[in-house]
Amino acid sequence: MEQRGTRHRGLSRRERQEKLRSAIEADPFSTDEELAHRFGVSVQTIRLDRLALGIPEVRERTRAVARRTLNQVKSMGTREVVGELLELELGRGGISLLQTTSDMAFERSRVVRSQHIFAQADSLALAIVDAPAALTGLANAKFKRPVQVGERLVARAEMLRQKGNKMVVLVQTRVKGETVFRGKFVVAALA
Repeated sequence: MEQRGTRHRGLSRRERQEKLRSAIEADPFSTDEELAHRFGVSVQTIRLDRLALGIPEVRERTRAVARRTLNQVKSMGTREVVGELLELELGRGGISLLQTTSDMAFERSRVVRSQHIFAQADSLALAIVDAPAALTGLANAKFKRPVQVGERLVARAEMLRQKGNKMVVLVQTRVKGETVFRGKFVVAALA
């Protein structure tokens, strides 16, 4: 197993910054903490590198992507999407991000309630439909592991098939690459 940031040790500042830019371009939703771990440097070093490169923090990067994407949604109001819509290709797929907070969780266990995870996936499945309105007719949901407060949920939707006005959409939600939810949704486009 690779140790923390070993592949980036010994890089000059310029080399590290080039690799940092590439890493953020590949995954604009990486946090400073995740990047610091990846590069084997402090969070402060990552922040200084980002500032030197003119790269905003993850919240600003996420908002910028979400603003560009939300205008494409046809089947629902943009404020009805649960989470931040990051990528959308109508009739094909999309990606959304949900930052979990304590008001989404049970007080004692700090485990995020299932309805929040499901709502993100369901609204993403509806958002990719290329129609003025759509409804979920059937859902097969599997929760793979509990989600803790503070974890970021990245949901990816993919249109599997379409027959007439009905579509089957697969949504997988991950936390740091680990699948925490998987759902198949049968969605109907309304005329």
